[in-house]
Amino acid sequence: MRNLTIRLDNKPGALAEMGEILGNVGVSLEGGGVFVHNNIGMANFLVADAEKGKKALESYGVEVFAINKVLIQKLNQEVPGQLGKICRLMEKNNINIITQYSDHDNQLILVVDDYEKGKVISENWSRGIY
Repeated sequence: MRNLTIRLDNKPGALAEMGEILGNVGVSLEGGGVFVHNNIGMANFLVADAEKGKKALESYGVEVFAINKVLIQKLNQEVPGQLGKICRLMEKNNINIITQYSDHDNQLILVVDDYEKGKVISENWSRGIY
């Protein structure tokens, strides 16, 4: 899985167009979201085939800013503060979180500035080492 960071025009139909383009080439969205800042739409979506998605979007003039590896983590929903704890571990290890959202399986998705270091933290978290 990879995260696609996509620029969308801030106008009606831009998200629909993106979804149709990806759907037409068989790229499914597994999680993500969109926000508008300074009148620019920024979309981050989790996909299995990021290169295929990027190629399709760019063929229609939709800009893809980045493709990133992601950390996927299941948080214990019964224990409050899980997001804060794992994010604090990232901070203590000088790892900046660039993007955060959840996927369709209620898993935490993180794009970080140092994937290899973040991966170690995420794997330790899964083993209960924190």
